[in-house]
Amino acid sequence: MASSNDNKSTEGGFQDGNSDPNDEETNELCPGFKDVDAFVKYGLGAVLSATKASAGLPQAGDDYDFYRSFPGFQEFCESQGDKLLHLMSQIMQHHGCRSHMRDRNKLTGLEERFDLVVDSNDTILERAGILLDEADGVNRSQQPVMPAGFQPPKIVVSSWNRKGSGSGSRPETFRLLHAKNVARPQLKFKEKVDNSNTPFIPKIFIKPNATKPLPSYFTNKQIRKERPEDLDVPAALADFIHQQRTQEHVEDMFAHPYQYELDHFTTPENLLSKPEVQMYKPMAETKCSFIDTLEDLVALNEKLCKLSEFAVDLEHHSYRSFLGLTCLMQISTREEDFIIDTLELRSEMYILNEAFTDPATVKVFHGADSDIEWLQKDFGLYVVNLFDTHQASRALNLARHSLDHLLKHFCNVDSDKRYQLADWRIRPLPDEMVQYARTDTHYLLYIYDSMRAQLLEFHHGQPGLLQSVWNKSKDISLKKYLKPIFTEESYLELQRKQKKSFNTQQLTAFRLLFAWRDKLARQEDESTGYVLPTHMMSKISEELPKEPQGIIACCNPVPPLVRQQVNELHLLVQQAREMPLLKVSKDGCQQWAYVLSLFGPHDTSRISAAFLKELETKSDQTSLSVAHMKASRIIESFENPFRMYLPPSDVHINKNAKFDPSSKIFEISKRWKLQSIEQQHKELEAKRKAKEEAKEQAKKVSGNGGGGKKRERVASEVGESTPKPSKKLMKSADKPQKTEPPSQESFTPFDYSQSDLSVFAGTKSKSNTQFDPNRQAPDFKKKKSNFGAGNRSMSYMAGKSERGFRHNWPKR
Repeated sequence: MASSNDNKSTEGGFQDGNSDPNDEETNELCPGFKDVDAFVKYGLGAVLSATKASAGLPQAGDDYDFYRSFPGFQEFCESQGDKLLHLMSQIMQHHGCRSHMRDRNKLTGLEERFDLVVDSNDTILERAGILLDEADGVNRSQQPVMPAGFQPPKIVVSSWNRKGSGSGSRPETFRLLHAKNVARPQLKFKEKVDNSNTPFIPKIFIKPNATKPLPSYFTNKQIRKERPEDLDVPAALADFIHQQRTQEHVEDMFAHPYQYELDHFTTPENLLSKPEVQMYKPMAETKCSFIDTLEDLVALNEKLCKLSEFAVDLEHHSYRSFLGLTCLMQISTREEDFIIDTLELRSEMYILNEAFTDPATVKVFHGADSDIEWLQKDFGLYVVNLFDTHQASRALNLARHSLDHLLKHFCNVDSDKRYQLADWRIRPLPDEMVQYARTDTHYLLYIYDSMRAQLLEFHHGQPGLLQSVWNKSKDISLKKYLKPIFTEESYLELQRKQKKSFNTQQLTAFRLLFAWRDKLARQEDESTGYVLPTHMMSKISEELPKEPQGIIACCNPVPPLVRQQVNELHLLVQQAREMPLLKVSKDGCQQWAYVLSLFGPHDTSRISAAFLKELETKSDQTSLSVAHMKASRIIESFENPFRMYLPPSDVHINKNAKFDPSSKIFEISKRWKLQSIEQQHKELEAKRKAKEEAKEQAKKVSGNGGGGKKRERVASEVGESTPKPSKKLMKSADKPQKTEPPSQESFTPFDYSQSDLSVFAGTKSKSNTQFDPNRQAPDFKKKKSNFGAGNRSMSYMAGKSERGFRHNWPKR
């Protein structure tokens, strides 16, 4: 309510800004308040004081129950509550809501009042939102300009289509002007649209302003159409068949008809000099002619041939046609504007080739890249001596290169782009759309003169920069229209643009849906976006619905052809679901790459062993270079980071574990401490050398001469490579020594036993008094054997020490 009063007061302020100051009292918003700001400040203060007072009341609970027991407090609460309900009822009644807040049933009164408050809040807030939209310039009640008999359009409001407000004016929005019941203009065409999956062949059959004559293939085109055997064959296919029959060159069939003329075209000198900028006429004083008959088109062509320059622009429609339709052509001269109904004169537009291909006449376009292709596709028109203001804008390094910016920069004209999304098939055209179409070309010749002058000034009077713009414009004239051709790999390019990772089933569904959409769009002459938008096709491929209702659920809104063909789409999805999930096609690894991207480039845990064997056999068959072998080793290191800890040979790796990372890690954890056989031999030799050194130290310690000879003999036996003879000698010596009484004198030297322990330890220390429990057990065994050894216990000890060393070595 306050916002609505705000709008009314502001509007009243604009109207009465120059009124007499004595009338201020009569223009008050309400008694005591001069304007809305004073009323809002007072209201905020009142709300703030009421909030503070309510916070000071007793809280629900014991305090409130205590104060409620006093009759005075109870009467005060009831009176204030009635006043609040009365005020709320008045506010609700003002906004058109139910306002019976009082006299409610005591049992359900609280719930009913709460529901009334919620509904009223929703209504008031919605109304406040509408008023805020109107304050921002979005007037929902404003009706667009529409021809009689058409339904009102939907207003599309967003940040992309909001026209910036100028000097205090309200911002405007673009309108999507369309009509649901437009008759399809393709039905009236004399020459049917060719949507076949064959290359585009130029429509030209007469070549005016020709330096090189048109090939005979194009000149006999009218006669070829009358061949009875090709009546049931599409035109493009009939052309190809005829070309094969007559053995003509394919270069003539698909070449640019004016390739020779454009290659040998040189810009005249007068176009490279500084021009005289001619001011444009106001649109109100310029005559505008609507051309929709053959006689008017011929008269227009005669006028254009006499001119030195004219401006051209096209209006195109691509949503309800597979290849698109050129619906309108605008041509402007220095004195007059023309608008041609190309839907009505589609088959006669070739007449303008005489003016469009005249090298003495400059044709001014803005952004002619698409216009050149549309002229070739629909009318067979070609352009010689083209000047593109978009290329000139890029050469001048302007802030922006759009036609809107050029109009504002050179002509100080704000173009009205409310109809840029309009359906140009509408007939008759509204006056607003005609004015919009005229604006695109009316000022273009003045911009052409101004930009030529600036290009020369920008380059200090030299024509180099201007010549580059002419050359780039000539390159645009050499462009050829290429019809979209469906192939088996066409879907891959579109799928890459989606930036989604599909498995084989999803990719198969995307491929089948892409082929179905292309086929149906060609048959019905509808765009692929109308048949099935790309984002919906991607959604269906990703979800793979099991029921037809699931396909409908993936589309919002549902395209009409999808609703008609939902059963066929369901069969395609079922066909995709039957594909193996990890099957790779024979035509390469393209499909395999999409599967791997689901789990990462180095994750091979989900790959079957059979497929890995196939890859290994394929890699073995092909000879790998050094770079490929390095790359394979790097990839293997990523697959198994523990490979560096393994021995160089694959002896310890199980075949089953080769394809199972978990078992690899298990084996590596058990075997990482194992060493190679060569290292084991080296350790064995080192221990033998340490043993010999210990024997030499034992010789020095012992003082017995006889025992020294025996030790020398035993030492020589120990040094031999074959220890078997020494074992036999020890066995023969044991038998007679058992009958002899034991000698206690042989155990008296303590140093000998210590040297014997050092032999088992493999150390070089002469004396070690530290107790070692690991050496204690073999020491007792030696003592027991020495009791029956007699005087030859030293030689027996040497033999036993060697056998004990070999027996105890594996335990270490």
